[in-house]
Amino acid sequence: MISEGMKALVAGSSVIRAMFEEGKKMAAQYGAENVYDFSLGNPSTPPPVAVKEAIKQVLDEENPNLVHGYMNNSGYEDVRDLIAKSLNKRFDTAFETKNIVMTVGAAGGLNVILKTIINPGDEVMTFAPFFGEYKNYVSNYGAKLVPVPPTRADFQPDAAEFEKYVTPLTKAVIINTPNNPTGVVYTEESIKAVAAVLSRKEAEYGHSIFIISDEPYRELVYGNVEVPYLTKYYKNTVVGYSYSKSLSLPGERIGYLVIPSEVDDFEDMIAAAGVATRILGFVNAPSLIQRAVAKCLDEKTDINVYDENRKLLYNALTEYGFECVKPDGAFYLWVKALEEDDKAFVAKAKELHLLLVPGSSFGGPGYVRIAYCVSKDMIERSLPAFKKLADMYR
Repeated sequence: MISEGMKALVAGSSVIRAMFEEGKKMAAQYGAENVYDFSLGNPSTPPPVAVKEAIKQVLDEENPNLVHGYMNNSGYEDVRDLIAKSLNKRFDTAFETKNIVMTVGAAGGLNVILKTIINPGDEVMTFAPFFGEYKNYVSNYGAKLVPVPPTRADFQPDAAEFEKYVTPLTKAVIINTPNNPTGVVYTEESIKAVAAVLSRKEAEYGHSIFIISDEPYRELVYGNVEVPYLTKYYKNTVVGYSYSKSLSLPGERIGYLVIPSEVDDFEDMIAAAGVATRILGFVNAPSLIQRAVAKCLDEKTDINVYDENRKLLYNALTEYGFECVKPDGAFYLWVKALEEDDKAFVAKAKELHLLLVPGSSFGGPGYVRIAYCVSKDMIERSLPAFKKLADMYR
């Protein structure tokens, strides 16, 4: 018998994954060309050629015992040093090798830092809508996720509303920008306002409150939009990063945490993060891909493909009468459902072979998420179905 906790998790398993599996069944039934699957944020652009060359170079030129062996739980020192120097060059920071912990993707990094700082009964805040797995990650350590509901049409954080939800039990705030599922990039003004609230609350409650900046989509921004680097705005900030989107490597599970020297109790924090990496069962981040990405720190996947898809889908859907939040980052379009029940709306879309994800899965009922990291051809083929869906509600 599985545990009672897992029974609940299995029953409420990821709607996104369920829709993705449903899409495969429908493709087999109706033909892949007749199913329009916008459910999963799986990069459709290939990794840069440099990644393949880096992997070959590591395998051909480096000592196999080094490449495939154990290392410090926090990762190879030379890899961490290169990442720290790259960040310093890009963001005018002052990180060192000791500030970097290599992780099994952003998800692994989030679990490591939550294991490091959370006590049972703590509260971890985030801004709705949010990546649904946050709730599970936080509950892994006996804490409670507290979403701050959106109060603005642009889905920027509202600092005044945010402050109402901060309590003496608040231990951390997860900030995800560019945001999944909205594609919104939080402005410097929004970040400063949130940081000011937390600084006041730290003083009021007499304990540290951490920002955990979850940044898998940092490199996926369009036009001249800037993504603030949060360690520059609030002392107790930890950054979690992943190469899943920036290098189109989601299956390789590689990323890192940045724990700045300025955070409270830094020496204990960094030691605990290393231990957490080990005892959570990761032991260390994958060795080969650590060494490969270290050679590709200036590489990026081609986001022009996503940008074309973004414009095509946004312009078409707004023309059909859908209310959409124009995304400045990531590869998601956040669209208001044409009825109050977003799950019923998704069911009607499915009748037209459109696979969308209900916003309630992200703590944003009344909306749907459309992942446009798909082929342009599929988007073009799907547009008549979207128009028909809109017409059903006229």
